[in-house]
Amino acid sequence: MKKSKIFVACDTSKISRIKKIIKDTKNSKLTIGYKVGLEFLNSKNGRIFLSKLRNKIIFADLKLNDIPNTCTATIKAIKDLKINYLTIHISSGLNALKAAKEISGKIKLIGVTVLTSLDNKALKEIGFNKDVKKLVLHQVKLANKAKLDAIVCSAQEVKLVKKIFKREIITPGIRFTSKTNDQKRVLTPNEAFANGADWLVMGRDLTRGNIKRNTKKLIDHLNQ
Repeated sequence: MKKSKIFVACDTSKISRIKKIIKDTKNSKLTIGYKVGLEFLNSKNGRIFLSKLRNKIIFADLKLNDIPNTCTATIKAIKDLKINYLTIHISSGLNALKAAKEISGKIKLIGVTVLTSLDNKALKEIGFNKDVKKLVLHQVKLANKAKLDAIVCSAQEVKLVKKIFKREIITPGIRFTSKTNDQKRVLTPNEAFANGADWLVMGRDLTRGNIKRNTKKLIDHLNQ
């Protein structure tokens, strides 16, 4: 039976905490990857730790969003870290996306659509005149043109995205319950996979409290 694929969001700068998350989420039922962001990669020891990590699926959530030259220079600078996935904002523009893809090599480049912390009201506040779904679809078309390897989008938009984008789809904003915290567009793990997600990103619901117990809860949830 195919294993469900989960990226665990390691939202910390503490090496000891990362080690515990890796140790306590290890299991034979799921394919587990680890998402590290700016907080960890900009920490004093974060880069050193990643450079020594072996046989783990690593998702560097840098969310590159800059001119083509800066995006490509950043990718070259982190190639020694054996990263498997790397995010870039689709709003960087087609030229930046194409340039990043051209030099990404074995790193799978993930296009970030509309952040799951944003809703229609928030988009209007920052100057967009499209609603969330229309903007996501517009961005996904750009990702296709740039031949990106994966897309990050809300689980609520997966069905729409899959009509256009035929490669990997990664969905953050996954919760066991409807409590959203700082996310606006959320679904449960089963709902996200039912919509067609390839990978889920889960943070607090796995890493807050007893990590082993939370991981077992996720396995049980997926087996329902």
